[in-house]
Amino acid sequence: MRNDFMKAMDFRHACKVFDDTKKISDEDMRYILEAGRKSPSSFGMEAWKFLVITNDALKEKLKPACWNQVQITSCSHLVLVLAGIDSVKVESGVVAKRFKRRAMPQDKLDFYLGLYAEHLKDVLNTDENIYAWTARQTYIAAANMMTAGAFIGIDSCPIEGFDKKQVEEILGLDTTKYQLAMVLPFGYRINPQSEQLRLPFDEVVEFIK
Repeated sequence: MRNDFMKAMDFRHACKVFDDTKKISDEDMRYILEAGRKSPSSFGMEAWKFLVITNDALKEKLKPACWNQVQITSCSHLVLVLAGIDSVKVESGVVAKRFKRRAMPQDKLDFYLGLYAEHLKDVLNTDENIYAWTARQTYIAAANMMTAGAFIGIDSCPIEGFDKKQVEEILGLDTTKYQLAMVLPFGYRINPQSEQLRLPFDEVVEFIK
């Protein structure tokens, strides 16, 4: 299994052009999305949402707002990774709901809510700061989805090249609740994979004893 995982890591690359004649099955796409759903998040808040777009007309509409990158329209499934905003605010009630998933007495719940609010007081004071915090967490989910895709032979390409406001307006997003963090197309490569270039292990890893 260790070798299988590394094979997936070797297989994964930022696919620049997908074969638009090949579509991902519902079963395989659900497998990929489950990897995102099961990903870790700070305080277990799961402050994300994954919009899955297969509508060709909507892809075409989004393409100019994504720097006209061909992946947007050639992919099988276009996943828009959203970062939660309102749900991580204590006053939303969602934070308490998340903590309550594990049975605990009221005094312990109050303790955790107080700890959460105090620890994140500077993060939660503006939507801009919240987005910076939750968007970082969506990258964990995105990485897991990409690796899950690679594990079953499906390509992907993480994209930050987009006009955030324009994409959000096209989608009609309520940005007080969710904001766009990443555009993540999935599909099947049409061209051979380019050579994977990475820094040597000893250049990026340092053991401190």
